[in-house]
Amino acid sequence: MARYGQAFKDKAVARLLPPESAALEVVAREVGIGAGTLERWREDAQSRPARGGRAWTAGARLEAVITTAAMNEAGKSAWCREHGVFPADLDKWRASCTTALADPEDVRASPQATRADRKRIKELERDLLRKDRALAETAALLVLSKNFPRGVAPSRWRETPGCLH
Repeated sequence: MARYGQAFKDKAVARLLPPESAALEVVAREVGIGAGTLERWREDAQSRPARGGRAWTAGARLEAVITTAAMNEAGKSAWCREHGVFPADLDKWRASCTTALADPEDVRASPQATRADRKRIKELERDLLRKDRALAETAALLVLSKNFPRGVAPSRWRETPGCLH
């Protein structure tokens, strides 16, 4: 597995981000790295606070969501450039705020879903138990086959009357 220096990663990711915003596949082909790797590098870069930028606390993110809620796309983009935030980050923050502020009843599963989940869990547990037993039986047979080579039976089996050989 090849290892790349941080400067190389930063240059490749910089091509993916504004102002250039090159297509992921194009950069991957030019640089000679898989698209999945570049995508992971981009996500890592976006999850870190910008150098010299501010770290966004939960309160600051909520304030940013409230501030930009009434703005149109052009205004929101200008605000994002001014504060060093990506519009996608604002969308994630908005979704996070909405989820956090949702009513518990909205989050709670319906009785039908709970019943179906319980039924599915029971099915999976039964299946797991069946497979566990089959594995134990297979392991026991394997141990027996290693202890007694084919055609050789223990002496006590040969001496037992009525035993079929």
